[in-house]
Amino acid sequence: MTKLTELLGIIKDKASQSKAVLLSKRATLSLLRATSHDSFTPPTHKHISTLLSSGEGSRVTASAVVEVLMNRLQGTNNSAVALKCLIAVHHIINRGSFILQDQLSVYPSTGGRNYLNLSNFRHNSDSVSWELSSWVRWFAQHVEQVLCTSRILGFFLGNSSRDREEVVSGLTNADLLTQFDSLVTLVEWICKRPDPSSMKGNKLVDEIVNLVHEDWIVIQKEVSIQVSEFKERLNFLKFGEAVELVCCLKRLEECKERMMMLEMTQGQRLWDLVREVKDKTGTGVYKEKGKVHKEMRKERVSESDRFCSRVLISADSFHFPSGRLL
Repeated sequence: MTKLTELLGIIKDKASQSKAVLLSKRATLSLLRATSHDSFTPPTHKHISTLLSSGEGSRVTASAVVEVLMNRLQGTNNSAVALKCLIAVHHIINRGSFILQDQLSVYPSTGGRNYLNLSNFRHNSDSVSWELSSWVRWFAQHVEQVLCTSRILGFFLGNSSRDREEVVSGLTNADLLTQFDSLVTLVEWICKRPDPSSMKGNKLVDEIVNLVHEDWIVIQKEVSIQVSEFKERLNFLKFGEAVELVCCLKRLEECKERMMMLEMTQGQRLWDLVREVKDKTGTGVYKEKGKVHKEMRKERVSESDRFCSRVLISADSFHFPSGRLL
């Protein structure tokens, strides 16, 4: 069954590529070559580079490349093809030209479908395809979260500028918290990566693991910059902002063990920084909460005193027939 499936995939690839050659569709041909039905090998560097270069030039050309890629992704029920399309999207995010990245980021809002919503993807023609289906669902969500976080940050994660510390220092507390929350969500999803042990020797899966590891290196740097900035602002956070920060830091710290299991973390410096800022912020929140409780108790006592005084004052104004005051 597996050999028959592979043979049918090869025939489909050849037929589609021949059609693209006859129609002289460069973008379609480069995409088909990069997203074959082979379940064991990732797209070659040459095919990815050709696909990326086909999107250079005008906005119309870039838009056509993105549209062809998304139609390929949404139109397939083959897990290998879907994964390779997602790999291509990932490469556009990290290596694509500005105009190609721009078309990728706006595609859904220009009438396209939610092209990365593959949570129900299933391909069960054989055991390998079934295993790869779980990787399609997870990697699609990862790429979508990378896009979402990139929109919030204002730049694609793989293209961060050198002056990020300066940019981050100029953000408001609210904006910084929004960015940090999105980064933590991204790390949380990485922790849900499928177990690759059952797919040992599968270079397609290995490629995805390597790509996400590269993402983590970039994410780790951005998280470190933002946590360091929060450390500088500890005395200037409002109570609600401090509470939100502690919650985010706790969520991030809970990812530590899983990230180490996935061999995604190198060194202890980031986690030490996260713990330090979480503990300091948490101490401040605890103290502030204690002050609030004290103030509330004082207000209750004060209100009780005022009530008693009002009762006494009112009582003073009442005269009984005997002429005695109460």
